[in-house]
Amino acid sequence: MRVDDFDYELPSSLIAMRPAVPRDAARLLVVRDGIADRRIRDLPDLLAPGDIMVFNDTRVIPARLKGHRGLVAVELTLHKMVTPSKWAAFARPARRLKTGDRIEFAADFTAAVSEKGDAGEVLLAFDRGGSELFAALAKHGVTPLPPYIASKRAVDLQDKSDYQTLLGTRDGAVAAPTAGLHFTRDLLALLDARGVRRVCVTLHVGAGTFLPVKVADTGEHRMHSEWGEVKAEAAAVINDARMNGGRIVAVGTTAARLLETAVQASGKMQAFTGDTALFITPGYQFKAVEVLMTNFHLPRSTLLMLVAAFAGFDRIREAYEYAIRRQYRFYSYGDATLLFPERE
Repeated sequence: MRVDDFDYELPSSLIAMRPAVPRDAARLLVVRDGIADRRIRDLPDLLAPGDIMVFNDTRVIPARLKGHRGLVAVELTLHKMVTPSKWAAFARPARRLKTGDRIEFAADFTAAVSEKGDAGEVLLAFDRGGSELFAALAKHGVTPLPPYIASKRAVDLQDKSDYQTLLGTRDGAVAAPTAGLHFTRDLLALLDARGVRRVCVTLHVGAGTFLPVKVADTGEHRMHSEWGEVKAEAAAVINDARMNGGRIVAVGTTAARLLETAVQASGKMQAFTGDTALFITPGYQFKAVEVLMTNFHLPRSTLLMLVAAFAGFDRIREAYEYAIRRQYRFYSYGDATLLFPERE
């Protein structure tokens, strides 16, 4: 398909700069046999006992770093861990860096450029790894808010908590799985009381999620790979729920992509650990996800293509036009959608 088919005009006033307070007060656009306006806190009424919600439990790290190579100022955004001490990153200005350069972030915190790639990518070898590296990032790094927010205001202390999900426990993401931002302890308790089950998987979201698709045709786009894991225990819980008539409800496109990566052709979920670069566009046949909760996505983005594949291209176009008319709040800190397949 042509990438232009996934373009739309959004007034800048509809880009959310902060999340709703409380989080479950955000609006929820339900796309099923029609379009309905609800709230996130209505989820227990919209799902059925036995359904299983699959959350991404990744946790955002302070992945944006400012340093210098000699007199040259450098800004880096980490996007994928390669080893405990090596990370792929986007660099600015990448043209001023070469292999072997050492970048200093603090007197006792440095990294060397071990490789250079295309489009501003570099591979950094830090002077430490694992928990010691995460501790240094916590001290010297900044929360990597999406460009459409960071370009309009400074990152502040509130973002350190706002840009984390309640169920996030595994450090490694450089972008939040934003559908999960809407959940509160009260809402989880209501879902429990309704008999809606939940389980966590992990996909460490990379900065590549913010990159626009620059080619003319979707078939020419190359996805950035991201590391994910579906543990055997989680796969067993998902399979049990489905065998007993429950639907798999993916909380976010990141959970959806990982589930579709791990599922077998028969529809049975299996354990998975590794990278996924699955690119889902209209025409893809979903084998795992039966309901999808997700925020509104950028024009021409791979995430918008995924939701169009799930709920139908024309239905998503209609839903987005409706949401703009009704003044829904868009993107990471904005409102959400609850999508059902076109066959329902």
